[in-house]
Amino acid sequence: MNLDILEKLINENLEWIINVRRDIHANPELGMNEHRTSKIIYENLQGLGLKVQQGIGKTGVVALLEGKEQGRTILLRADMDALPINELTDLPFKSKNKNVMHACGHDVHTSILLCTAKILSGFKDEIKGNIKFVFQPAEECNPTGGANNMIEDGVLENPKVDAAVALHVWDMPLGSIGIKKGAIMAQSDRIYIKVKGKSAHGSTPHQGLDAIVAAAHVITALQTIVSRNINPLDSAVLTLGVINGGYRYNVIADEVNLEGTVRSFSHNVADEMPERIDNIIKNVCRALGCDYEFKYVKGYPLTYNDETLTENVIGILKQSLGEKSVVIAENPATIGEDFSYFNKHVPCTFMWLGCKSEINKDCCILHSPNFICDEESIPIGIKALCDIVLAILK
Repeated sequence: MNLDILEKLINENLEWIINVRRDIHANPELGMNEHRTSKIIYENLQGLGLKVQQGIGKTGVVALLEGKEQGRTILLRADMDALPINELTDLPFKSKNKNVMHACGHDVHTSILLCTAKILSGFKDEIKGNIKFVFQPAEECNPTGGANNMIEDGVLENPKVDAAVALHVWDMPLGSIGIKKGAIMAQSDRIYIKVKGKSAHGSTPHQGLDAIVAAAHVITALQTIVSRNINPLDSAVLTLGVINGGYRYNVIADEVNLEGTVRSFSHNVADEMPERIDNIIKNVCRALGCDYEFKYVKGYPLTYNDETLTENVIGILKQSLGEKSVVIAENPATIGEDFSYFNKHVPCTFMWLGCKSEINKDCCILHSPNFICDEESIPIGIKALCDIVLAILK
């Protein structure tokens, strides 16, 4: 496909896809409840000459473009779900649903992929191989997510997928795309701790076992894992975000509940974490006469960019968007992503699409109630996906 023709088609479809994006943004839906969003996607894919399926992974939509000649199959993925956040922006198309908001840009991802499907469907006769356009639910629903459900429903088969590509809007300058080979997003796990003591009157602490004091020591001791147990050349995050305990100012608490997250960037570190955390909790509680319960829940795996595929994608993007637009990231992000389930099965590349400009420089933080995405990132994302898939299949 001539690049000038591609630019022309993107511009011709821009008003339509921005209107679609704004409609989805105004009517956000939480994970596994994306019924309206799925319907919009399905209806817009109809008539494009694609094989379209609904209900994949419960609310997911998959469209298959079969080229004129046989060849490889490339999967392009966009997530559809919103977050349980009350939108505080002044956008004219702000969320109509209280406490539900597209605060992570999934409405933009969906729109980019939908327009990509529409444009590429007009060039079936020039394409060698197949393209699967995958609209995935429940990316925000860690530790289960929606990717695994779609994989179990056969999204990587019939025809068998050879590679997968996805992008995510990011707090980077508009016009740029961030990418790196190897680990790009963290493994994201959950931890649940219950410290169990014995209640007593606050004036007679010697008659009880203070779960609050024990929990405080547990919290402090857990901080030594990253600072003293992890190789300084590796990295990890251990954050406790919830602590609940106690009944009254003058009662020794018999129970404290803690919840947190562990992020890591290597399989070795991820495998060490459960045992190390358990040992610290156990020994601290023993020393203070308390008992405990501990649950470690494996969440999204490490998102890993295949070396060969990603090197290829970097070259394609530099040629189509320009050398300066492609930013090779030095470090992975500590955020988790369930696109990682795809890279357990096929070579994958995940990219960050810059969406920060003068109009949103103070409100481009993901998962914020004030998050705003510059819509000029949409045509850049469409062009990137079209260029990547056409070059790879070529």
